[in-house]
Amino acid sequence: MGSLLTSWRWDVPTVVITLVVGLGYGLAWFGGRRRGADLPSAGRAWCFGLVGLAVWLYTGVGVVGVYSDTLFWVRALQTLLLLYLVAFGLAAGMPFTVLRAALGPKGQGRLDRILNSRIVTGLTFPLVPSAAMLLTPWVLYFSPWYESMLRNGTVDAVSRVGFVVIGFVYFYSRLQADPTPRRYPQSISLLITVVESLADGVLGIVVWLGPVLFTDYYQEVGRTWGPSLRMDQTAGAGILWLLGDVLGIPFALMVMRSWADDERRKARQVDAALDAAANTAKQAKSTGAETDSTETADAPPQTTGLWWENDPQLSERFRRR
Repeated sequence: MGSLLTSWRWDVPTVVITLVVGLGYGLAWFGGRRRGADLPSAGRAWCFGLVGLAVWLYTGVGVVGVYSDTLFWVRALQTLLLLYLVAFGLAAGMPFTVLRAALGPKGQGRLDRILNSRIVTGLTFPLVPSAAMLLTPWVLYFSPWYESMLRNGTVDAVSRVGFVVIGFVYFYSRLQADPTPRRYPQSISLLITVVESLADGVLGIVVWLGPVLFTDYYQEVGRTWGPSLRMDQTAGAGILWLLGDVLGIPFALMVMRSWADDERRKARQVDAALDAAANTAKQAKSTGAETDSTETADAPPQTTGLWWENDPQLSERFRRR
């Protein structure tokens, strides 16, 4: 436990990237504030900084980064933190909204065109980031990619940044807090969350019950302390199985909140449409009554059905069965 505070290393890629991203977000935030733009809440900014950047930095320079090349379970923890927690914090901070607030009209138009381009539309289609999120751990642990990360610093640095990018696109397209090319029902997000929880469990079971992975590398490390290779991998399997679901809880809660907000917004729209249609029907009825009274007092009333059955927007919703 003492290593949590005493074990550190200098990881240039992580330090530089988090510094640049944090500086850019801060400049955009204060730039939007000076322009008087509508910015996200301060809680969003703190989420971006603490959950996103601070955890990202710690996975590189803290104890997680120090032992990521030595223990299997620490590397599993680092991967999950980058893929889930860091990416979630960055996406929840609404960086595109903050950037848009700091830009002028031309810059906003340019950013909007990029976010609505075919490339972004294709990348944010629910199946694409969900498939990338599901397949990335499987490909990592059952291909030469994992050992290449352990032996090559460049592959390691690029892969860790790739984990954050994959997770960010996933949460950006699922949270839909920032401007997105298309908005999808939050019920789809809940369904995908259930499927992913099952997939994480299957991966953990396979790693737990399968043979010891990458024995050549870990034997070369020559570690004489800590758990055996089998116990080390078992601990990593537990992290992949359980921690993946635990880290998904904040996201699931936010999705359910967004779903409830969408339902309330739709209910208000329906209520407004009903009120407008009722007022229109009353006006039409009063106007028709005045016209009929001038023509004849004995004319039989004409029945045209209930007013909402004749409204083009509400007839489908309130049709008779």
